[in-house]
Amino acid sequence: MDRYTWLGEVVSVQPRIRLLRSFDQRHHNSLGYCLRVREVLGEQRGEFLIGIGGAAQTKYSFRCGNVVKGESAPARDPRLEPAEYYKTSGLQLISRSDRPSLNPPPWQEPPPTLEVYRRRGLRRLDSRTYESKCTNCIWRCRMPVEMIVDQWKPTDRRYRVETFCYGPKSCAFYRAGTTRKVPGRKGMTWEEENWVDEDATSHRGPDE
Repeated sequence: MDRYTWLGEVVSVQPRIRLLRSFDQRHHNSLGYCLRVREVLGEQRGEFLIGIGGAAQTKYSFRCGNVVKGESAPARDPRLEPAEYYKTSGLQLISRSDRPSLNPPPWQEPPPTLEVYRRRGLRRLDSRTYESKCTNCIWRCRMPVEMIVDQWKPTDRRYRVETFCYGPKSCAFYRAGTTRKVPGRKGMTWEEENWVDEDATSHRGPDE
């Protein structure tokens, strides 16, 4: 597998999570974190999503503005991997950001542990809001979704991407967007209505 040495500025740090759906059931698999890195990856230029493990984030406490170097491999199956590049090694923190923290939203401090994300619960997030308002926020998350359409036919699977928010309920930028529909066997469809999000975050106050 080809590997690429990259160097760039971190423009966001967010949880790296995969979602498995089976009709009205869902399971989240926490893989680590995604660094969105600007500038150089090998001989390419632009912005790239780099997958790192939870231990690496704990060690370096990456945040927006850090300059970081590392080596990563292209994701083997983009349908299942939130990052474009993963299996990262040789991480080096070249410099830390000295930019002042802005008044949120968006929240740009180093993100919490993956366990904190799990405890907080999540709400669906409109994809257009995700791209336009939440670019650098630690609470947004873009998940690759694998859907088991028929449990009796395990090869019958579909794939898509969904966006979610773990942030405070009072965020002025938040927009839920349309409810999501999950295909099932024999043409059935399950709709994930608002009560699912309300239940998942019912233990939090508006500013938590």
